[in-house]
Amino acid sequence: MNTATTSIATKEDASGPLADVVFDQVLDAIYQGRLAPGSVINEVALAQEFGVSRGPVREAVRRLQGIQLITREPYIKARVVTLSAESALELFQMRMALEGVACNLATRRMSDEEIAQLLVELEQDRQRRLDASNGGSPAPRVFDFHERIVRASGNNRIINALCGDLYHLLRVYRRHSGTVLERKDDAYAEHWQILRAIRARDAELAESLMRSHIERAAQHLFDHLAEGASGIAGHPVSAA
Repeated sequence: MNTATTSIATKEDASGPLADVVFDQVLDAIYQGRLAPGSVINEVALAQEFGVSRGPVREAVRRLQGIQLITREPYIKARVVTLSAESALELFQMRMALEGVACNLATRRMSDEEIAQLLVELEQDRQRRLDASNGGSPAPRVFDFHERIVRASGNNRIINALCGDLYHLLRVYRRHSGTVLERKDDAYAEHWQILRAIRARDAELAESLMRSHIERAAQHLFDHLAEGASGIAGHPVSAA
């Protein structure tokens, strides 16, 4: 892992308990792929890298196990979760169902001002990513279209299901479904179409577009998963 090793100890007062800081650092490394799926978690090496004792690292790893980003079996070293086609299929089936409904509800509940602001932020995010791809500074992770739609639904059950601990695992899968530039461009166009349906107050169309968007992302992910997922790659992604 090639992360910056600025003194985490100096951040403790500002960022809360030391384990929280280590947790955020390891979580970011998993998001960015610096800790790749299936890679061994070496607590000693992480402690040395961050300049802390093993205690905060051990606590951070325990928490990452709790949200299913790290797996550990008896007598086996902890590893970053492996992205299997089977678990991806289950997650994307759930996303299709819940995010489709969330999009329907958001269409009915969002104000005109909220929709207009989301349009502005979507375009700003596209421009940041375009600038980054052209050699500019990396685009910061400040905008998540899917999270915004889910929260706009106003349904706390759906929000808790998709924006709680499971959100971290979903982000890892979503990162791998959008690693190819063509898919990023397609995803932006699909987000724009969904938002246009929301702006037109066509809840059924918005829901259908969201479900189709997630289905395409799922198929793209299956096509790029690690070797061994080929048996699931052609599996239909229905929410039934």
